[in-house]
Amino acid sequence: MSFKPALTTLLTGIALATLMLSGCEQQPDQQAQDTPKVGVVTLQAQPFAQTSELPGRTNAYRIAEVRPQVNGIILKRLFTEGSEVKAGQQLYQIDPATYEATYKSALAALKSSKALAARYKELVADQAVSRQEYDQAQADYLRDQAALDSAQINLRYTKVLAPISGRIGRSSVTEGALVNNGQAEAMAVIQQLDPIYVDVTQSTKDILRLRKELASGHLQKAGAHGAKVKLKLEDGSLYAHEGTLEFSEVSVDASTGSVVLRAVFPNPENELLPGMFVHAQLVEGLQEQAILAPQQGVTRDTSGAPVALVVNADNVVERRLLEAERTVGDRWLINSGLQAGDRLITEGLQFVHPGDKVEAVPAGNVKQPVAAAPAQNSR
Repeated sequence: MSFKPALTTLLTGIALATLMLSGCEQQPDQQAQDTPKVGVVTLQAQPFAQTSELPGRTNAYRIAEVRPQVNGIILKRLFTEGSEVKAGQQLYQIDPATYEATYKSALAALKSSKALAARYKELVADQAVSRQEYDQAQADYLRDQAALDSAQINLRYTKVLAPISGRIGRSSVTEGALVNNGQAEAMAVIQQLDPIYVDVTQSTKDILRLRKELASGHLQKAGAHGAKVKLKLEDGSLYAHEGTLEFSEVSVDASTGSVVLRAVFPNPENELLPGMFVHAQLVEGLQEQAILAPQQGVTRDTSGAPVALVVNADNVVERRLLEAERTVGDRWLINSGLQAGDRLITEGLQFVHPGDKVEAVPAGNVKQPVAAAPAQNSR
């Protein structure tokens, strides 16, 4: 009766010992299996041209409103609406009849007064006429000369000429219409479109930030290339020609808190028309040691601040709080929080936490950087 309990106890002890030995043998393998793998990207510093993409509109380089300088009836319109015209080209013909008559009358009066003045010049030398009569003849001659010049100018103004070269719009008058010198409505408008202006707006906040970055040395001045501007059209395509920054407005628009910047672009194909909405890409400065982190490795905490997880030299996960104001394609431009050589986790983020021991392998979801190369950003 006592033999069975003793046998049972012995078998139980053997089984427990076997399980303990088995557990000890499997512990290292189990620990190895518990160490998670994460995909990392080793960050590199690289030169970076920092740009801003600003909204704006196109404006004609020059605008001339064609108005009559004499009164009269329009006899002819001598241009095609929407066509290119040259400076000095005749656009309209105003009835010149009354102005021709005035000119001929003034010419006759001038001939008479000129002859009288010449005769009095000889007579006054012989004291045949008084000096006062001679002076009056000279004054009449000069007055008639001025009258002839005025009549000649008015006659010339009956031919309405283009003041500038450019594209002319629709005509507001037709043959037979009465026009008046000084009228409010323009007969037509000419716009020079090549080159063409692009006026963009930049907030004073961005201007102050840029000045601080330049003053602190975080950015370097872009030099001569900083005045170059690229243009993105409404359909997202890039404009073929590069423009030049002309000037910035000296005052701030109180309603928008922004400053107007004006750039000029060549427009030989007349692809840009006044009033088009565009985006201008301006080079703000150069950052020699920029850190561009893949977006897959940057997340947000509960407060909305950007954060990242990196693997340190001991293969332990660390949490970094970042400053990142803008994107550059599929990357973030990092102002602080990451540096060259950091191993940024882009794969397996959901399985690890700060302080975890991990095995770092090259990430497969992000292209590994191979060399430093200049880049441009969008905002």
